[in-house]
This record gives sequence, structure tokens and C-alpha cells, in this order.
Amino acid sequence: MARVVMQAVVSVDGYIAYPDDTVGPLFDWYGNGDVAIHANDDWRFHVGRASADYVQPFWDAVKVTVIGRHLFDTTDGWSGVPAAGDELVVVTHRPLPEEWLARFPEAPFHTADSVEAAITLAKKLAGDGLVCVCAGDVGGQAFSAGLVDEVAMDVVPVVLGEGVRFFGGHTGTVLLGDPDMVIQGDRVLHLHYSVQR
Repeated sequence: MARVVMQAVVSVDGYIAYPDDTVGPLFDWYGNGDVAIHANDDWRFHVGRASADYVQPFWDAVKVTVIGRHLFDTTDGWSGVPAAGDELVVVTHRPLPEEWLARFPEAPFHTADSVEAAITLAKKLAGDGLVCVCAGDVGGQAFSAGLVDEVAMDVVPVVLGEGVRFFGGHTGTVLLGDPDMVIQGDRVLHLHYSVQR
């Protein structure tokens, strides 16, 4: 059965982007090393060895990514190529734009009208693989609904002060297990937790 992980690059104070959706220095570590990694055929980065040994197997394990409509619109649907995995599920109450669908008719993108429906579809598509839910609003909703099995954070040593929160609007206490991975990269700390049930 598929596992669901909520993941993003995050500042020390818990933000995944500024209020205007730009990421500032959060992604700088993707270019500070000499080891090539790739999320897909279009996205290639050069990171330090420790980060490469953690990130590449994670990306390889992702079969389906779940995002919200806001991220889809902000990134123009990543030009029809999922950032990680083979397929992508967009949580939206509106159809994807016709002009986008005409530009990318073969895009392996699906839609769902709720977070719960999106996770159900993503797990079906992923089989025994990994479902990655992007942190932020949709990730926070999935987390609040008890649909997330794991939390993965790439913590960058910067304080943004404001912006888009990693856990979105989630409130309340949820216990995580002790980190089962703590990997120090170059200007990034990779953390992985299981959600306690």
C-alpha cells in the first residue's frame, strides 16, 4: 500500500515561501554542490554528496505528487511534467485551463475536488510507491485529516519572518516519532519523521 509523505524545503521558522510565493534563498542549496541529481528529465540540480544520497532516492521513490490549484497556477503546471513522480493530482474545484490542456495534452495530471479524494486517487495510482503531498495549504489539510504517514523537511538556515507556512492552516497537536533520518547537507538539514497514530 502506498505511503503518503508531506514534504517541502522550509525555513527554520517554518515557511516554504514568502507571501508573494517566491522562495528567496530557500532553494540555494540546490546549486551549491558538484553531485548531479534530477527530479525528472527537465529538472537537474547540483548538490553536496550528503544531500544527493538522501534526495535522489527519495525522488526516485515518489510515484505521484499531490498539489493544490494555487501551486499549479503559480508554476503553470510545471509545463506538464510532474516535479517528482510519474503522475500528479491537483486539488481543485475548477477544471484545468483549456489553453494549458491544449499545450500539454499528454500531461499525466489528474484533478480531485477535495484533499481526501486527491489522496485516495494518488494512492491508487501509486500502488506500493510513495505519494508526495506538497506542504502548505493542501499538505496542511491532508495532515489535519490524518492522511499523512510521514513528514520530510529540507530545513534551510534562514529565517523568512513571514510567508506560506509548511503546515498551512493546521492547528492542534500531532505527535511525530523521533526523526528516523537526520542528514546534514551543505546549507540544508534533511529531516524525516513518521506520524504517530
